[in-house]
Amino acid sequence: MILNKSLNQWIKEYPLINNLINLKETIWINPKKIPCEEAIKNSPITIEDVIDASNRLERFAPYLALVFPETSAMNGIIESPLVEIPKMQAALRKEIGKDIKGKIMLKCDSHLPISGSIKARGGIYEVLKHAETIAIDSGMLNLQDNYEILAEERFKQLFSRYSVAVGSTGNLGLSIGIMSAKLGFKVYVHMSADARQWKKDMLRSKGVNVIEYDDDYSLAVTEGRKQAEKDPYCHFVDDENSKDLFLGYAVAALRLKKQLEEKNIVIDNEHPLFVYLPCGVGGGPGGVAFGLKLMFKEAAHCFFAEPTHSPCMTLGLATGYHDKISVQDFGIDNKTAADGLAVGRASSFVGKIIEPFISGSYTLTDEKMYHYLAMLTDEEGIKLEPSALAGMKGYENIAVTDEGKLYIENENIKDYMDSATHIVWATGGNMVPEEIMKEYYDKGKDI
Repeated sequence: MILNKSLNQWIKEYPLINNLINLKETIWINPKKIPCEEAIKNSPITIEDVIDASNRLERFAPYLALVFPETSAMNGIIESPLVEIPKMQAALRKEIGKDIKGKIMLKCDSHLPISGSIKARGGIYEVLKHAETIAIDSGMLNLQDNYEILAEERFKQLFSRYSVAVGSTGNLGLSIGIMSAKLGFKVYVHMSADARQWKKDMLRSKGVNVIEYDDDYSLAVTEGRKQAEKDPYCHFVDDENSKDLFLGYAVAALRLKKQLEEKNIVIDNEHPLFVYLPCGVGGGPGGVAFGLKLMFKEAAHCFFAEPTHSPCMTLGLATGYHDKISVQDFGIDNKTAADGLAVGRASSFVGKIIEPFISGSYTLTDEKMYHYLAMLTDEEGIKLEPSALAGMKGYENIAVTDEGKLYIENENIKDYMDSATHIVWATGGNMVPEEIMKEYYDKGKDI
């Protein structure tokens, strides 16, 4: 029994569950999506919250440019390129046997400075906000100051009295660990069994305390939360419930709007934007999708992408039970090569906020992610980790499947698909060691 219902009852009520249990690639279109203005009005998070987060990141830019030289070219702003991938688009067209309308682009959060993944947005933002609060409360920092002073030894001594903890499958741990250690915090990263060894090694090389578990992501988060509750000087970065993480990710939409304008790419109802976002617990893709809906309203169509073995957000959204159920409840093993997406239970906080905004979600196999990884390397010379390729199947789902075609019909945008922009959000990969990346590539070629 799962929440007092038998498996047969669940499947009868939500037939999609049968496909998820059988690890079939599945597409879910959200019947609870409502007009954007209404959804924004009802949301507990506002555009003012996102702008405040953006302003905070700008205050920290001088400090980041000073202590992380790789950010100096962007004057301390942590941002990634938006690039066209015409050769990949042609290869996909050939593979699916259908002309690809519109333009496919890659948002390279895989190449974000400092920690090389989308987690550099939310994770680093939350640590910076925590540091700012401590520094202001201590009387050592004012909002009008040049934040370069945070690199001074007196601030490191201040922050060394405090600690930061997080539970992670890998990339969030990297962003929290690297940023917190640089500021001077004591850091504890609780890592699940599926976290890559090279990520653990990198964190330890930065002076981070890595605590390993033989179980999955949920246990790592639970144990990290327990540790923080015992220590009033420990801040727990709660990937399942953090508003600050969410806001850090949402800032990406403000930046993307500017990038699209610089490339003279129009986004409106006659020039729709489709964005495909790899999804684990939901914070990163949820925050980005929320920001995109604030920026582009009905013109933005956002889809989550999950491994067939870890479809927690699809399960939570499709049933409306969010974090009340897990993939393991239904016998799905939550074992995937896409380590950043290996999450069995979705965030309740994110699921409930994004429910009226998100267009839908889909699942794909690990083999498909490896296949896209090798293809993108061959066609464009861009190297990503497996989980970052989850969004690459998004266009095919929209263009070829019955679910996708019906979505286009219902949104009344069939006549505008020639002028659509499709963005595959590449969430990580730039920090993967070369020998590991070669293993990924070889596996993709074999497939």
